[in-house]
Amino acid sequence: MAEDLALPAVHLTPDHPAGLPVIKDGYDPRLTNDDLAPLAEQTWGTYNIFAFWMSDVHSVGGYVTAGSLFALGLTSWQVLVSLVVGIVIVQFFCNLVAKPSQVAGVPYPVICRAPFGVKGANIPAIIRGSIAVAWYGIQTYLASAALDVVLVRLFDGLAPYADADRHGLLGLSTLGWGTYALLWVLQAAVFWMGMESIRRFIDFCGPAVYVVMFLLCGYLLVKSDWHLSLNLSSENLTGWHVVTTMLSAIALVVSYFSGPMLNFGDFSRYGRSFDAVKRGNLLGLPVNFLVFSILTVLTAAATLPVFGKLITDPVDTVAHIDNTFAIVLGALTFTTATIGINIVANFISPAFDFSNVSPQRISWRMGGMIAAVGSVILTPWNWYDNDQAIHYTLGVLGALIGPLFGVLIADYYLLRRQHVVVDDLFTMSSAGRYWYQNGYNPDAVLATGIAGAVSIASVIVPKLADSALWISDYSWFIGCALGFAAYYLIAGRPTSATRQALAKAA
Repeated sequence: MAEDLALPAVHLTPDHPAGLPVIKDGYDPRLTNDDLAPLAEQTWGTYNIFAFWMSDVHSVGGYVTAGSLFALGLTSWQVLVSLVVGIVIVQFFCNLVAKPSQVAGVPYPVICRAPFGVKGANIPAIIRGSIAVAWYGIQTYLASAALDVVLVRLFDGLAPYADADRHGLLGLSTLGWGTYALLWVLQAAVFWMGMESIRRFIDFCGPAVYVVMFLLCGYLLVKSDWHLSLNLSSENLTGWHVVTTMLSAIALVVSYFSGPMLNFGDFSRYGRSFDAVKRGNLLGLPVNFLVFSILTVLTAAATLPVFGKLITDPVDTVAHIDNTFAIVLGALTFTTATIGINIVANFISPAFDFSNVSPQRISWRMGGMIAAVGSVILTPWNWYDNDQAIHYTLGVLGALIGPLFGVLIADYYLLRRQHVVVDDLFTMSSAGRYWYQNGYNPDAVLATGIAGAVSIASVIVPKLADSALWISDYSWFIGCALGFAAYYLIAGRPTSATRQALAKAA
């Protein structure tokens, strides 16, 4: 029986990234399918990782989130510094989480079988997959809003149907429902074509939006006669308030990327080498994001002298341009870019996560479609339509993701010292290193529960969330630090389940 089958171990260490196994006869079917199994060949190079991050950054959501930092009362240069510092932190953590999956050639939910157990890995998988469903709905809505602008500009008669109060259902206009459905189908079609097609799509999306962003920024700078103020805040923060507000802004940047950062292993597993992944992260995050941030700040600043008001939404910006071609080009480009980020960040993750729950019943494609259907049920347009909602949403999501990240990093780097036994990730044998107690590691589950309770409380408990220190903005850091520390302390006890598993491995 599969439960009694002890598999030969294939040790993959930092010095031995090659020779990845394919599905073996001994792999338990309850843990295995073609999508979850270790890759036989890893083909992504530096540019592919770079393009992944370009698609992740260059979206309406990314632009709006960056623009929303002005609402905190920061000046342009303070927003720029906050964005860059935040993305450098993201790069550091992405390199940490990328390594175990790249070395083992397996996606995020499979690598989580090491700290959580072969069955317990469904806990982080379901949490991460559910969060991706929410983001999938948000990004699809933002892309559909961009398409609405194009259609209304081209066909004036559609304007009444773009008004949710006159013609709408569940808070979304009739036109919005139509464009949402169209983009829903288009994204599903790209996803259904497979990972190689997705790679080619994201290789195109990131650079394409750069071209349009440069054109939009240049156009507005010329129209403003290069007379623009970089102090876009209506408030005048001074002293310590500037520091604390910038720290909050940095934390929000990290929270925005916390989703794709957690499951970045879903993509780093395709990397030819860990060095290629690190180079891609360097180019795609601090280098690329610096240029994106400068464009964001300059474009937002130029809207004030050109249109008489500050506009931080790129779709709204192009809608103010008195040129139909420019509106169509800009809106369609931002729509395409948002589709790109949606597929890579919010379609692929739940596809792996939900497939991990029941590999033989839920394929990678079916897992993605579960996410797509769930995104409609959430009606995301009702809770992501203002700056306060954006910050609250990011805080809650970061609170859930942080503990999972901390547990995974503590387990891989401190307790296992970067050793992964790939075969044991796919067996329910009691002799397997990741079986623990009934397939669940109580140490990881307890640490996640403790850290998650505290970090979520920092967001939803009024006295904490409204504190002068803006504790809710740091929910990801709180959850990550507590998850890391709690797991290391709990699992480090001589009698812990983790220690017993490590002793068995030795």
